[in-house]
Parts: sequence; C-alpha cells; structure tokens
Amino acid sequence: MMTDEAAGAVSKPIYKYVDIAGLRRLLQGSIRFTQPSAFNDPFELLPEVVVPNNAVQKQLSFSFDVRAQRRQPPPGALNEVPDGCQASDAMSRDIVQQFNSLIGILCLSRVSESLLMWSHYADQYAGAVVEFDGSHEFFDGQIDVEYRPLRPMRDVGAYVSPLEPIPVAELCAKSEQWKYEQEVRVIRSLADCEKKGIGSRGFLVYTQHLPPQCIKSVTLGERTPLTEQRAIYDAVKDTRISLALAAIDRRGYAFRRELIKMAVPVSEMNPWITPRTAHIFSHLTTPFGEIARHLIANHPMSKTVNKPV
Repeated sequence: MMTDEAAGAVSKPIYKYVDIAGLRRLLQGSIRFTQPSAFNDPFELLPEVVVPNNAVQKQLSFSFDVRAQRRQPPPGALNEVPDGCQASDAMSRDIVQQFNSLIGILCLSRVSESLLMWSHYADQYAGAVVEFDGSHEFFDGQIDVEYRPLRPMRDVGAYVSPLEPIPVAELCAKSEQWKYEQEVRVIRSLADCEKKGIGSRGFLVYTQHLPPQCIKSVTLGERTPLTEQRAIYDAVKDTRISLALAAIDRRGYAFRRELIKMAVPVSEMNPWITPRTAHIFSHLTTPFGEIARHLIANHPMSKTVNKPV
C-alpha cells in the first residue's frame, strides 16, 4: 500500500494547449522556452521597483535562481510606495530586458478543460490539449503563478542583493484577470537551450529536447480537421501516448473525451472505433477500415456526432 508520504510525492498532471503545428513539434521531441516579453501579457516579470526620489537611474546588476521557490515574505516587499520614494519604470523595464536575454519560460496549466484556454491557445478548438507527467524530472522546479490584484512591489535596496540570487518565482505574478489559466511554469537558462531561429515579434526561438515519456495523452479538439486527426493518430499509434477526440457533450458547457487509443501501442490493444472517431479509420483497407465504414453507414448517431459546429 502506498503511504501518504509517497502519494504526496507524485505530482499532478500538467497540461499544454497547442495548435496542431505545436503538437507536431512536441511529438517530435521539441518544446519551446520563451522569453518573458515574447508572451501576450506585457506585464510578465515586470515588478514595480521602488527607489528614493533622488536615486540615480541606473541598470541593476543582479543574479537569479530559475528553480528556487518564493521566499515568504520576499525581502523588500511593499504594499505601497513610501514617502520620499517613487516607482521606477526604467528599472522595471531593465529587469525584464535582462531576463529576456537570459531565461526562457515553459507555460503549462493545472486545468485540462478550460473553454477559454481551448479558444485562446488551441486554435479555437482545432488544436489539442497535451497531458504531461508532472512527476518527470524534466519538469523539476515547477512554479505556480501567483494571481494578484496589484503588481509585485519591491524596495530595490532591500530586494537586490549581490549575495543572494533572486528566485524568478517571486516575479511570476499576473493580474487576477488571468486566473482562469491556473498556470504553472518551468524556467530554464537560455544557455541550456538550443537556438532554433526567429519567432514572432523578432524573438529568437529556444527549445529543449522533450523526452517522449513525458507525454501521457493527447486530446484533439472538436474542430480538428480530419486530415490532422489521421496524421496525429499515425504519429502516436505505436507509442504509449493515449489519444482522444473532444466532442461537445449533450448537456452543459463541457466536452467528453471519445477515446481513440489507450496508452499502449495499437499492436497490443486495438483502437476504439465509435461513430465519432470512425472517420479517422474509414480510408484504411484493413479490418479497422471495414468496421469504421460500417459504423458511418449504419449507426444512427454517426451523422449527428460529426456535424460541424
């Protein structure tokens, strides 16, 4: 029997919402670590830095730790700007610019069924949700994003120390308006990543190799094109990645997962062919294809569950 201590050591699954191109890259073993300013939120890693009114504006020099967790409370944490001080926008921007040249962030989620995440990050339900094994060493140093009504505020004199690295986790804070994402992050030095070219808005793309055993399952979206459904099935059919197809549930604002294959190669267990998934196999000249064509032609639910929405 597993002890409570052992059970507590097992991490919960973590998820990533992706378009099909992103899914292909993950299945090929490549995952991106993105610079803070390349994200869609311009407040990433951008604290309010408080300095005396007469302070000389200069670039800060500091060291940081990408795996350390938050200190409680962080040195120099403030709730309001003291008398005789001001928030320095220049220093805040200098901090994030330094981070842009030094670290990359992998953004994941604790939630697997967010309608907003499907829409924003998974190509409006034409992409996929990938489930990762959160206990794998690749995801060591996970940081849960803190959601706050106000930006983190720090007294620069107390916060920036030449003797103690700043945990990047302490700056992983976002507006409460992002709370639906339930974001968890893995941060790495760009020096430990491979440069892959230029991405959006001119930012260099940095990646690391993703061990295949990190991926537990893939759920394709309600609107994923049939050609892509077939291509992804072909990519995972000989792996231990389970595959499913999302379908709008009969009631409520929810999806059900129509299983396509279990977390074993299809040579060990046949795929699941249902009225919803039959079209993935209907072109095959195999017994799977025969079963699929029979379901499409004869099952009373076949036309209904495959009507586009």
